[in-house]
Amino acid sequence: MSRFQVRKVAVLGAGVMGAQIAAHLVNVKVPVVLFDLPAKEGPKNGIVQKAVDNLKKLKPSPLGVADDAALIQAANYEENLGLLGECDLVIEAIAERMDWKLDLYKKIAPHVAKHAIVASNTSGLSITKLSEALPAEIKPRFCGIHFFNPPRYMYLVELIATPTTQPAILDQLETFVTSSLGKGVVRAKDTPNFIANRVGIAGMLATMKEVENYGLSYDVVDDLTGKKLGRASSGTFRTADVVGLDTMAHVIKTLQDNLDEKSDSFYGSFGTPAVLKTLIEMGNLGQKSKAGFYKKVGRDILRFDLEGKDYVPGGEKADAVYERMLKKPAGERLKLLRNAEGKQGQFLWAILRNSFHYAAVHLATIAETAADVDLAMRWGFGMKQGPFELWQEAGWLEVAKMVQADIDAGKALSKEPLPKWVFSDAVVKAGGVHTPQGSYNPTTGKFQPRRQLPVYQLQYFRESLLGDGSPKYKSAGITLHEDEAIRLWTLDGNRASVTGSVLIASIKSKMHAIGPGVVEGLVRAVEIAEQDYQGLVIWSGDEPFSVGADLQATLPAFMVAGVGAIEGAEHEMQQMMLRLRYASVPVVSAIRGMALGGGCELAVYSQRRVAAMESYIGLVEVGVGLVPGAGGLTYIARRAAENAAFSTNKELLPFLTDGFTAAAMAKVGTSALESRKLGYLLDSDVIVPNKDELLYVALNEAKAMYQGGWRAPLKRLFPVAGRSGIATIKGQLVNMRDGGFISQHDFHIASLIAEVVCGGDVDANTLVSEEYLMALERKAFCSLIVHPKTQERILGMLNTGKPVRN
Repeated sequence: MSRFQVRKVAVLGAGVMGAQIAAHLVNVKVPVVLFDLPAKEGPKNGIVQKAVDNLKKLKPSPLGVADDAALIQAANYEENLGLLGECDLVIEAIAERMDWKLDLYKKIAPHVAKHAIVASNTSGLSITKLSEALPAEIKPRFCGIHFFNPPRYMYLVELIATPTTQPAILDQLETFVTSSLGKGVVRAKDTPNFIANRVGIAGMLATMKEVENYGLSYDVVDDLTGKKLGRASSGTFRTADVVGLDTMAHVIKTLQDNLDEKSDSFYGSFGTPAVLKTLIEMGNLGQKSKAGFYKKVGRDILRFDLEGKDYVPGGEKADAVYERMLKKPAGERLKLLRNAEGKQGQFLWAILRNSFHYAAVHLATIAETAADVDLAMRWGFGMKQGPFELWQEAGWLEVAKMVQADIDAGKALSKEPLPKWVFSDAVVKAGGVHTPQGSYNPTTGKFQPRRQLPVYQLQYFRESLLGDGSPKYKSAGITLHEDEAIRLWTLDGNRASVTGSVLIASIKSKMHAIGPGVVEGLVRAVEIAEQDYQGLVIWSGDEPFSVGADLQATLPAFMVAGVGAIEGAEHEMQQMMLRLRYASVPVVSAIRGMALGGGCELAVYSQRRVAAMESYIGLVEVGVGLVPGAGGLTYIARRAAENAAFSTNKELLPFLTDGFTAAAMAKVGTSALESRKLGYLLDSDVIVPNKDELLYVALNEAKAMYQGGWRAPLKRLFPVAGRSGIATIKGQLVNMRDGGFISQHDFHIASLIAEVVCGGDVDANTLVSEEYLMALERKAFCSLIVHPKTQERILGMLNTGKPVRN
């Protein structure tokens, strides 16, 4: 079968989800046509155009770069249905009305290309019923494709087949969604709300019911059910506010309308909570209306009080004893919670027991295997572990007995016993549902491996599940050197292969901060790579890429030896950066998450960058009262000179302005695309939609560069803007200071940045070296680190994690 290519996508419906799906398609360079009804007044595409314009205002931004909204092609059902014939994938995302969707399908069917896949983004309607409106020739190419909101940021996409969907169609779509859109795919059965919303919303309803039972406040519950429990930091009620209370009510209604006591024994707990009804009646829909379970007034966060139907002071925290309990090993933790005397502990056990019970009872109905449930809950609801993973870690049989005992005692939300497979010999002997052979499928009674489509060969470390035995990047491959700061290794020992011929450097420090050990390790990595390998890739299997210099490691040296110790450390870091830039083998930085300060400098001094779409890159030293000191300002000056050399306008200052502004204002790209716009990624760098393909692409990039005869750039002098450039920039800074836009210390720092990027007290167009500018950087950096205002900023950041403005 020939490869399925998606050259263009049509999205039907320019509502909240449709417009944002179109935006994400543009992010990953997929041409898209966004359809909606023709406007009754004005231009026929007015509805779509308004939706596209609104994309630029949404936070968090659905677009990698706001200007890319213009790349979305607007269309309407009256004039432009012929455009569907150009599309390889059609995604329907109109309102959740079965009658409206069926009517639309009849309208579009004659215009859909013969090879195109048609998919509905319904969040819970029956995919099989929707398919009934389609002609026989389209039914085999029809399925459900459920994105989670917001589509750019949420990793989960559920695919749902009908009885007539061709298996190859799902494989093709899974491949496209995984690699081109950068998502994690779970296949769900065609049941109400599919997997994540079925388990997740049932869990939220159960939590709300237990909140009533135990009389806890919303802020205490959110404190208990957030990060401390290994879930999204927003907890339960703040998550509901973010999702939108009207949206949540709609998903609840889908459960209520499509289930009953026979199909779901937990149905009795699916009633819309009184507080949710009240808030919706008041028009308080959560974050979108600036009031829901919480309301921000000035700097204060208030919480809703149902009895008084008003907002009262919030901020109450959970008892510290339960925070300590939640840090215990899983088995001990669950026993302590089950036997807790306090309401908060009893509440925590109740919601965990309910989640185990619900997932076990419905596994066979909603999913193929336990892996699908756990991954859906991790990717769709921000959980650190899915329910089966936590259950398995805590001790499968013992937890099962505790849950069943509560069911027998009438403490659970349903009287339905745990299914027989929970106590089956196969599961008990395996110690749970996830094994190296696969995850448990209750329909077949066997452990089923995860799908091995060719696209997953691009993921050397596919996201794993507890107990599945998959390789971990921290111990995989062949280690050549390892200490507390860094690991140097290869995936295998075959020097002829991509995986064995390129060295990998993985930073191990907290937040991958760059201290003396990391600097020494990266220099060693270059030496080893130059001697025995074809390239070096700097990559770690988790986020961030690096938050920059390790301030905590630097301060003790400063306290003992003074500014001389700092200057020495900065000089060593600068020399390491130059070592990377001029290495005799390609050095590729594989970036994911934050690359800030020294992390940004590490990236720009590599010879190539491969960045995940969600990479946030910038020079942020100003936030702690410093200037970039490891070559960042030198990079800005050099790039300005290089860009000017290719322009008919040879004046340097216009090419320097954006780089100066980015450093002086500590601008961080909010995506890899925006980071490219700021100049921290180049057009030659590669942006990868799926974070798990990053290492594969980076290794191949390094190998290809080497085999293509790549050589390091020759060291050369370049012109700087000089004292006249400094004077121009300072003139603008004076206006900002005198206008009250920046403080005196901000002015001082920005002036030092200007002096470095312009080359100091020299004539315009004077030729300088990188080493010369780096010496200016060190001088500026060291002058600031002894400044009381800078020290206030550093200590404030270390103590609170927030910048101090002074």
